[in-house]
Amino acid sequence: MKMETSNHAVVKAFALSLCTIISNGVSAQTYSSGQHVEPAFEGWRPNEDGTFNMMFGYMNENWEDAPDVEVGEYNYFSPGEADRGQPTHFLPRRNRFTFEVTVPADWGDRELVWTLKVNGEERKAYATLRQDYLVDNMVIASETGSLGAGTSSPESRANIPPIVTVQGDGIRSARVGESISVDTLVEDDGLPKPTDPVAEARAFAEFAGGGLAAALITPEAVMQRRLISPPIKVTVDKVNGLYYSWNKYRGPGEVLFDPPQVKVWEDTRTSANSPWGALWLPPPTPEDGIYSVSMTFSEPGEYILWGRADDGGLYHDAYVTVNVSE
Repeated sequence: MKMETSNHAVVKAFALSLCTIISNGVSAQTYSSGQHVEPAFEGWRPNEDGTFNMMFGYMNENWEDAPDVEVGEYNYFSPGEADRGQPTHFLPRRNRFTFEVTVPADWGDRELVWTLKVNGEERKAYATLRQDYLVDNMVIASETGSLGAGTSSPESRANIPPIVTVQGDGIRSARVGESISVDTLVEDDGLPKPTDPVAEARAFAEFAGGGLAAALITPEAVMQRRLISPPIKVTVDKVNGLYYSWNKYRGPGEVLFDPPQVKVWEDTRTSANSPWGALWLPPPTPEDGIYSVSMTFSEPGEYILWGRADDGGLYHDAYVTVNVSE
């Protein structure tokens, strides 16, 4: 009995030590603010007119801080025009395929360079038309986590991006502290089919154990299982399902969105209102396809708001400019 007690104590001490090591390692590599932003070249795709779109995103090393960097000496493209439509507001963590820059058909083997300097650290992304950087819909779906690495399916190959139509003017006016409403029509083909973990679990139970086993499956049990299950993909894992989200793209102050918007950045934390979170489920789709949101601005100035419709695999973006006065 003494030997068993001693062994139990040793195991417990080892477990506690291991947890401490893991905890310290995580805390040492996780930051809320003060870190740099890494620009990223995601690849390129051809246009029907012979031009090419170079695709960019970024990795904000912070989990909370969303720095603002105006176009200029700390946020610019070269060669040519410094302003290529890049964001000046950088959401936390990894943001893939955030914007595209069109280059002419005769671009050749030149490089387009995006330079960012945040919190004293300068980083660059180098974009070229090398063949191994060619992007198609399967690459986008795989890179963002809708598919496993190097996989596809008839459903994913048939998927087309949602179609986004902002209702009303593309340039609007507002006053500080007073909300404006923006309605957006989002049309989608229903692919890929939205993730329904409860239906999937019941179907498997029906196949394996019959109707009684399936009847015992509850949403709470499925969510608990998802919470404790390890990732099954070597790439980032994402829940498929249509959503539409507005975010600040450029602007001098804070923007409050009502209702709170689904995160477009890869927040993998539980219940983070993010498609990359363990317990996230697609929100209900409006019957008329119209997504309504109210926006309130904290400071005067020009704001560019970025709306993204994402079906899990593919996306479509829209923009609205709002001139805010006192």
